[in-house]
Amino acid sequence: MTTPQPFTVAFIGTGVMGASMAGHVMDAGYPLVVFNRTKSRAEALIERGARWADSAGEAASLADVVITMVGYPADVEDVYLSEGGIIERARDGALLIDMTTSSPELAARVAEAAEWADLSSLDAPVSGGDVGAKNATLTIMVGGGEAAFERAEPLFHVMGTNVVLQGGPGAGQHTKMANQIAIAGSMLATVESIAYAQRAGLDPRRVLDSITAGSAASWSLANLAPRILDGDFAPGFFVKHFVKDMRIACDSAEAMGLDLPGLATAKRLYEYLEANGGATLGTQALWLLYADESARAAAGVASDATTRAAREV
Repeated sequence: MTTPQPFTVAFIGTGVMGASMAGHVMDAGYPLVVFNRTKSRAEALIERGARWADSAGEAASLADVVITMVGYPADVEDVYLSEGGIIERARDGALLIDMTTSSPELAARVAEAAEWADLSSLDAPVSGGDVGAKNATLTIMVGGGEAAFERAEPLFHVMGTNVVLQGGPGAGQHTKMANQIAIAGSMLATVESIAYAQRAGLDPRRVLDSITAGSAASWSLANLAPRILDGDFAPGFFVKHFVKDMRIACDSAEAMGLDLPGLATAKRLYEYLEANGGATLGTQALWLLYADESARAAAGVASDATTRAAREV
């Protein structure tokens, strides 16, 4: 039996991934305080013994370590920097860990505000999707100071298996952008590979048996291609959140004077999918831009003259 730890953790954001991550924190024996904008999504944790807080600021006032896993940079800014928010109400010396995928620039601003308040902070976005969150096998990319990282490391290993300090404030978010750029290209390649196999009259499952064992192997091909073939477009990671990530990556690349045409192509395709009914589907729903009309209709994605407009890049 795990011995309870001497400090309390507040977990803010108990959605698709956050609920599993918070559950692992509880399993490790940490007393837990939770807040989520929709309380029903935290009920399972509350039933297990987590304490409910009525706001992010209140949750922060009750904990020694605060972890956030919210949706968008605007949400991060709100929960940390608004009046009555985390930084204003956090306990003296608290450690703040934002695990949302957000802007590197915002991560640096949060870190600066935390330092002024004599708090420690880390930006620690994750990769691995719903499967990694459920299995506690997330990759965690961390930005911040060495001392704060060492303090947080036991908690990180409760939620993930690959934990790396990448540099100072914002470095975790920059690493996550590199990750999302790689995924964007991989997802585009995955759906086009399946489309090609089908058009050639091949059994795409047999094709996967071959190519997932060779040099084309990727996480997307191994984990999301089977979901595509099963017609499973449930979200492990929402299209709308992936679009958000790609926009951040494009903005960051532009600020550095870097042209990334592959990323721009994937972003335009996903933006088209988001605008035509796919916002709350999983990222594997990119396939629906290549599927027949009946498949798109079944998934609730609008169909026009196939998707020529989306592919005009």
